[in-house]
Amino acid sequence: MINYRVDDLHALLAVLRTEGCDVDDKVDESEYGKFGWVMDPDGNRIELWQAPDGQ
Repeated sequence: MINYRVDDLHALLAVLRTEGCDVDDKVDESEYGKFGWVMDPDGNRIELWQAPDGQ
């Protein structure tokens, strides 16, 4: 799995959905930050991570 750090997870997931990407409906939010997932055209799962506030 590839992991990318992003500034605004929910905004990015919304844009990816409007562009027709295969975005997982699940978003995890914990003390470690926010995590979301999208599949690339080859079927690889990509993890998107937004750090907790202040990091």
